[in-house]
Amino acid sequence: MTGSLPRTITQSMQFNNGCATGMSHRWQDGQYCSIMTKVGIVGCGIYDLTTAGEFGQAIAIAKGTPTQPLVTPDDLLDAIIVDATPQAKALGIAVGMSGKEAVELMLAGSH
Repeated sequence: MTGSLPRTITQSMQFNNGCATGMSHRWQDGQYCSIMTKVGIVGCGIYDLTTAGEFGQAIAIAKGTPTQPLVTPDDLLDAIIVDATPQAKALGIAVGMSGKEAVELMLAGSH
């Protein structure tokens, strides 16, 4: 890995339904990533859905593995959604869809 730690990288990401912000956060022996839209986040399994749901947040998560962690926002695009808050489900997000599909639904819900 190049670069010093800890580090955060943000990038603009264009989708059919609009633009989102991708983020990657890395520190020694750890990382997480997310794609943030106006109405919610598609992220890795580090997010706690119970707390997010209590605060009315639309969060959908995908889960990597120790051998194939989700490190960059691009990793989330093909990753499978494994859970979501009720607010995200109300946008049409469902377990089993891709992260990209979930982002598109969030972007469609932000207009």
